[in-house]
Amino acid sequence: MKRKVLGKTFSERVVELACSVPSGRVTTYGDLARAAGGTPMTAQGISGILGKAEKNGVKGIPWHRIVYSDGRVWLDEEHRDARLKLYKKEKIKLDEKNRVIDFDLKRF
Repeated sequence: MKRKVLGKTFSERVVELACSVPSGRVTTYGDLARAAGGTPMTAQGISGILGKAEKNGVKGIPWHRIVYSDGRVWLDEEHRDARLKLYKKEKIKLDEKNRVIDFDLKRF
């Protein structure tokens, strides 16, 4: 994620950037934080920002496209099946450690 979005609050920029990740691509929490004008430490708050936005009515946040810096995806029991279907649909392949295969090529 190379572009930066300016002129709004940090949280608004994070939401806008997260929603701009195209199908079949992924970005990291750190990429979102940096592109929104934050520091590496602000990456820790990305999930909270997006969760709050979703609770406030923002639809379509592509949670499955936001991964850890090593390409690992977050798969909890509640969302596992749905996310795996989305990865398959978007041709994002995972290895046995739940990391995106060809992470550098899939990274937005």
